[in-house]
Amino acid sequence: MGKTNILVVDDLRSMRLTLGGILEDKGHNVVTVENGYQAIEAARKTHFDAIFMDIKMPGINGVQTFREVKKIDHESAVIMMTAYSVEDLVKEAMEEGAYAIVYKPFDIDRIIAIIEELLDEKTLILVVDDQFSDRETLKAILEDKGYRVATANDGAEAIEMVRSRHYDIIFLDVRLPGMDGVETFEQVKMIDPEATVIMMTGYTEEDLVKGAINEGAYTCIHKPFDMEKVIGLVERISKERKK
Repeated sequence: MGKTNILVVDDLRSMRLTLGGILEDKGHNVVTVENGYQAIEAARKTHFDAIFMDIKMPGINGVQTFREVKKIDHESAVIMMTAYSVEDLVKEAMEEGAYAIVYKPFDIDRIIAIIEELLDEKTLILVVDDQFSDRETLKAILEDKGYRVATANDGAEAIEMVRSRHYDIIFLDVRLPGMDGVETFEQVKMIDPEATVIMMTGYTEEDLVKGAINEGAYTCIHKPFDMEKVIGLVERISKERKK
């Protein structure tokens, strides 16, 4: 595999040098620019596998720049960076297809993990269930099939995770402590309308399930899981998403 081309866009020189240096040390080709206009120019000249884009910049902000870059090269994965709570901008970027959000000061391990995931473009799945055994069973089986799987044990944790990155498929338990699965589903859909959500239940919660399906959940599966059905479902969704 050839080297990865990465663009770092940040008006702070120290941020550009720090992040650029770390990524170069990991063997990537790195270009750094200080504003949105330069980023657009750079994207016209070179295809970047990943673009780290600061949200708050003078001139045109990161979300506006992201839109322009996507028109030039929709294959680039754009990772938004912010040190501020600019929730409206973060939400906008995620809705328009940003790959992930990273918060400053940087968690370097997370940044490296994002790049590694990016280069290994498998379907990314989130399993949300407060029952440890159900969560881990589903995770293990999906990982055996080559999918990348993250887990959350309640709705609040799931929402935080969805805010910071895009999951292709989310398995979401209907019964969760605190915020139930349907409320969680509604929030998830607002943050990332592109995510495919599969509701899970061990109960006959017809009304809750119906509500979620009516609002766009993909389907509902019942516990104990028929694993062959679950794998078939994931394979079908993965194929649909690649079209």
